[in-house]
Amino acid sequence: MPKVTSVIVPYATYLRVYEPLAAFPEPERSHWARYARRTDRPSYQDELRRALADLAPTPPVAVPVHESQDALVLDVDGVVCVCPWRTRLRGWLALDELSEELPPPVMDAVLPPVLRRQASQDYERWLAINPDARPWIRTATWQVPINWFVLVSDEEREYDKGASVDSPPVLRYRTPMVQARRRVARGLRALKEAMDEGPLIDGLVDVGRWLEEFHPRSLVELDYGGLVHAVPAGALEADHSAADVAEGIAALRRGDGAAAGKAYARLVERWRSVRDLRSAN
Repeated sequence: MPKVTSVIVPYATYLRVYEPLAAFPEPERSHWARYARRTDRPSYQDELRRALADLAPTPPVAVPVHESQDALVLDVDGVVCVCPWRTRLRGWLALDELSEELPPPVMDAVLPPVLRRQASQDYERWLAINPDARPWIRTATWQVPINWFVLVSDEEREYDKGASVDSPPVLRYRTPMVQARRRVARGLRALKEAMDEGPLIDGLVDVGRWLEEFHPRSLVELDYGGLVHAVPAGALEADHSAADVAEGIAALRRGDGAAAGKAYARLVERWRSVRDLRSAN
């Protein structure tokens, strides 16, 4: 499958769930089994390039007309696990989020109201037929949400500094679903005992509910994605954000607010430089 462009898109990070083939009903299971045998499967960067290319025409294509038939595939201890892209569904969800982030004049310039209304109507009709639909991939821009780090452990960190353009840096975590759910439950207990409410608790509750939708033998992956290209190599290699989050939660559990504050401060300082890139010219 030809690539739209070779340009690296640097700003997206991902939280993915890979489900075993047994989790999919027929005929989808057979489709993914055949797909997994392909040697020309596109990458996550190919999906992002296509989405950006759709925004270039006039008028732009806000959401793909047809759902993607592509996926990411992993072999987990001899079991084929699949993470469907579901680009169209994620496009609809992202459009709702974008409307909350951008001021109306900017939003209207990026995507005219008539296109957004049409996309919203298409989504409502589709959702009426597919009420239980959910994405296998969550995406964030210019950051890794703190609640994502609760799901993983520093021991599961995989870092490869890369050797060339064709072999770029990789920073990711992979953990079994049962372990991710266990960490969410423990993290929520510690946070709720230490504070009444807050965005970290709300985000963790939301992620926990999302994880419950999947097969218990799934694999959860936190991937820095293209953001590795926006972070200096030294800072990337020294990034142990999951360890900082785990240390902060452990400190809260034992009632040590000062230690929790220090862990949080390290995390904020590390990610401040990345967030600054978002508004840089």
